[in-house]
Amino acid sequence: MRNPLRTPFVAVFQNEVLINSKRVAPYALMVLFTANAVLWWSRPAVQFGWATNSDWYIVRNLLGFSFLLGLPIFNAVIMGDPVIRDFRAGVDPLIFSKPVTRVQYLLGKFFGNFFVLVCCQAVFPLTQLVLQAFPTSRMIVLPFRVFPYFKHFFFFLVITHLVLAAFYFTVGTLTRNSKIVYALAAGFYPLYITYGLLLIKPLPFRWQVLLDPMLLGASLRGNGFLHTAEFLNQYVVPYTADMIANRVVMILVAAGCLTILYVRFTIAERSGNVGTLATLNLSTAVEGIYYADVRRINEGIRANVNKLIAAVGVEFRLLRAERSLVVVMPLAIGLSIVEVAFYNIAPDVSYSAAYAVNTTKLLLLFVLGITVFYTGEALHRDREVGIEPVLWATPAPNNTLLLSKFLATLLLTCGLIFAVGIAAIAIQVLRNHTPIDLLAYFRVYGLILLPSTIFVTAVAVLANIVLRNKHVAYVFSIGTAAGLFYLYSNGYNQWLYNPVLHGLWTYSDLAGAGNNQTTILIHRIYCIAVAGASLSLAHLFFQRGLSKGFRIDGHFSGAGWSIVLAVVSLTTAIGTGWIISSINS
Repeated sequence: MRNPLRTPFVAVFQNEVLINSKRVAPYALMVLFTANAVLWWSRPAVQFGWATNSDWYIVRNLLGFSFLLGLPIFNAVIMGDPVIRDFRAGVDPLIFSKPVTRVQYLLGKFFGNFFVLVCCQAVFPLTQLVLQAFPTSRMIVLPFRVFPYFKHFFFFLVITHLVLAAFYFTVGTLTRNSKIVYALAAGFYPLYITYGLLLIKPLPFRWQVLLDPMLLGASLRGNGFLHTAEFLNQYVVPYTADMIANRVVMILVAAGCLTILYVRFTIAERSGNVGTLATLNLSTAVEGIYYADVRRINEGIRANVNKLIAAVGVEFRLLRAERSLVVVMPLAIGLSIVEVAFYNIAPDVSYSAAYAVNTTKLLLLFVLGITVFYTGEALHRDREVGIEPVLWATPAPNNTLLLSKFLATLLLTCGLIFAVGIAAIAIQVLRNHTPIDLLAYFRVYGLILLPSTIFVTAVAVLANIVLRNKHVAYVFSIGTAAGLFYLYSNGYNQWLYNPVLHGLWTYSDLAGAGNNQTTILIHRIYCIAVAGASLSLAHLFFQRGLSKGFRIDGHFSGAGWSIVLAVVSLTTAIGTGWIISSINS
């Protein structure tokens, strides 16, 4: 009798689970989700008298976990490149020479990776389930329960992320370009928020529930704050007909995505595959430009500057060739200006100041996302396309290789900021909200966005160099950002761990009419000093290695300069941080 577990589908499924078990990303996600489960377990339950294992509080945490912790982006990290990985490694001819059909291959890949994703996500409710046995003195805990955690986890979280997983998997498999998947993941929050505000919110409550893909609106109105703790602790979350219909539609959408994938998927590599062509063409350009420009002059400050300029040009052209930018940049510009384009703007100081401040709110999220993702792509691209040994063999110092990637990403982000500023000015003119005050835009973008971008880019460079894995660096960056914004939203908004000044500034402060202008200026110096220290440490820990010894032939070596600059930057950061703490105290 044939063993039902010995089928091509099961073999592909098991192989995907085994591959993911050897990756760092799933374990990093589990650690991150466990830490957040502990953090969300008691807050704000103790403050408001909510039972931590009540039916309503379990659903509340799961919905917040599904949306707030960057889970849609982590979904893309797991689901975006399973098939791409086979074609990149060149094992696709071997796989398809075996008796495996397209549907067995695709479903095995999909469900194997989705199983890993669900296992990572399940750590969150399992941790909170276990924490029932360890209540604090002020905590309200109902009798021990198990089933509600699994029931609500499947209904509210697994089905939602099944749709996202199917979408990311379909896009990644058909385009054979994981960067497009990451770009779509980065645009999830702006798209979802815009969809909710413009399309769903004006509708009756029943339609809001039916059309909400994440069922965030299915919770009690006011997120529980409009009800007493006694009511919430005894409340049982019902599965209404509208909620069940929503879940059925989501499952059908996921099935539709996989059906489209099956119809469109081809075993052979696409002739116009951009990933492969871009790799070949652009790696050739990298080699040609480095050898042409780097070999021209090899010694002296001017030679190093010429090498850096050549390397920045290569890196910027590589970033510009990313297909994902075609999606990300227009999306970032459009969503950043949507409020000033369609809603009434009430100027406190001037229209220009109001436009600059309003565009900064959403633009800052895009700046952070683009900086983190494209810094990781730039730092790991050379190794992925196999030209890292060629570049490391060129007579270019490590600072050229690192600073070129840092500056290219910084230029890309500055280009986005500039484009949003131009679009905001154009809308201001079209809406007849004149006169134009360019100084207002320079103050907001120059004091808030630019130093924040420099800080985040430098820290992202250091994270990628130290962690040495692109996906782990993404998890670290997104997890850190989510944790910090969670602290900010709960009132822990201290200046020293708030590099983007979230909630700490107004335009009056920037213009000198407020009380925080001096603190903001010192804080910007503090952020740039931390960025300098991060770049120095990244240079010191760069995998290519540095010249041994602090001085060589009477001059500082690469390691010597890294240590000197790191010490100077850290001293500056500590000094400015002490001044900021003194002012605030």
